[in-house]
Amino acid sequence: MGALRPVGILGGMGPEATILLQRKLVEAVPARDDNDHIPLLIDMNPQVPSRIAHLIEGTGIDPGDTLATMARRLQTAGAKALAMPCNTAHHYTGAITAAVDIPLLNMVELAADHAAQKLGAGGCVGMLASPAVRHTRLFDTALSERGLSVVWPAKDDALLAAIRTIKAKGPCTCARDSVFAASKDLVSAGADLQIIACSEFSLVSDSVAGDANVSDTVDLLVQAIIEAATVDSSKDIG
Repeated sequence: MGALRPVGILGGMGPEATILLQRKLVEAVPARDDNDHIPLLIDMNPQVPSRIAHLIEGTGIDPGDTLATMARRLQTAGAKALAMPCNTAHHYTGAITAAVDIPLLNMVELAADHAAQKLGAGGCVGMLASPAVRHTRLFDTALSERGLSVVWPAKDDALLAAIRTIKAKGPCTCARDSVFAASKDLVSAGADLQIIACSEFSLVSDSVAGDANVSDTVDLLVQAIIEAATVDSSKDIG
């Protein structure tokens, strides 16, 4: 693959989601030997303050400072770009990008561009994401700027419970059932494309409705990481 540049991963939100990103990256690279794979610098920090506590419950510490510290640490270690396999944490991208001189591969922008390319203006996007993402309107804003409408599942509480269950017990049956029900809800609501925008739900992405057209933000991030790592080393990807 030629010269490869290291990408820094702001990880631990949650740990399984970070491991999922690594596995997908390994699977996506047509490697013949170890040195064909993408060099990663991973800050696996499960102690990042809860995004749900801060954004939904209003009781938690702002995670921005912790994420900025991680970003600086990764840049100092030699990362040439950053990636963060947590959709909700993208609410704090301002703190991250202000702390470093290297780019953040933004999952929200990647997903919005992907949806616009697939659907064109007037398309309808269904969101499989944390209620915290809905609350902050991260995706709603990015998608509406591209002429797309957005629909959400009816039961926020069920999705939040599924996220907490996956964090505690892994991809269990009850969480899969909640994701399936939400996906069916989005089909009924007329979604032309469903976006999995919670990396916990990426762990159960095979549980969506069979008639749903689905894209996963983790998969989009994988491709962006590969592109950032394989950019011509004579050019600045920032």
